[in-house]
Amino acid sequence: MAVFIAGGRMTGRLVRLARVAAVVAAVVWIGGCATGGSRRPPTGTPEPDKFLFDRGSEALDRKRWLVGREYFRQLVDSYPQSPYRADAKLGVGDTYLGEGTAESFVLGINEFREFLNYYPTHPRADYAQYKLGMAHYYQMRAPERDQTETRDAIRELDTFVQRYPASALLSEGQKHLREARDRLDDSEYRVGLFYYRVKWYPGSIDRFKALLQRDPGYTNRDAVYYHLAESLARAGRPAEALPYFDRLVKEFEQSEYLELAKKRVDRP
Repeated sequence: MAVFIAGGRMTGRLVRLARVAAVVAAVVWIGGCATGGSRRPPTGTPEPDKFLFDRGSEALDRKRWLVGREYFRQLVDSYPQSPYRADAKLGVGDTYLGEGTAESFVLGINEFREFLNYYPTHPRADYAQYKLGMAHYYQMRAPERDQTETRDAIRELDTFVQRYPASALLSEGQKHLREARDRLDDSEYRVGLFYYRVKWYPGSIDRFKALLQRDPGYTNRDAVYYHLAESLARAGRPAEALPYFDRLVKEFEQSEYLELAKKRVDRP
């Protein structure tokens, strides 16, 4: 159906906005209908809050994100004193992360932040902080793309590791934190490598040194050692280059740069 405004056809941008508004309105209406009726516990249920939590958990396990969220939301909104309310709040966040869209990640982040604000000392606060970090982790982009989400993932996962050292999720958090840091380091390394390839060695030297200073545990630092050392050597600073070749040889038993570095170290 054609849409007109002020005597003329509506612009493409306004049409898109109108469609988005219509979709949002439809989702709100459908969600309201569902939570208002079909997701309520049957009349006479002995523990209606537990009923809602169990049904929401079942739906979550089956990856029925919307259904699970409706049960959890009904519990959160209708039973403020329920012992299941905090876990249901986490369940709402989990359904958003499960959907895996840009919009749902934003909503999930909001749920986990609210949980930490409402229940800062809850036994599952560590889970909320971990999931907050993972919501950003799931959105990390390739090294050559914008790294905003990577930095956010590092910040939230580092908070998790520092704040909850006794958490059962600690090893997973440390693993993903390392991966997030490596992603950011990969991005920085590529910039330095670009400078190296165009033979602007002052730029590559500064970039590589800054990377190693910021994150000495970078998984792929063998490549940084090698290209930093080569940059220094080609810039006429061989004495400064040798220690980086030496570090590569000592720290890495396997590396595509290992033999090249050994030749540099053994060179008279």
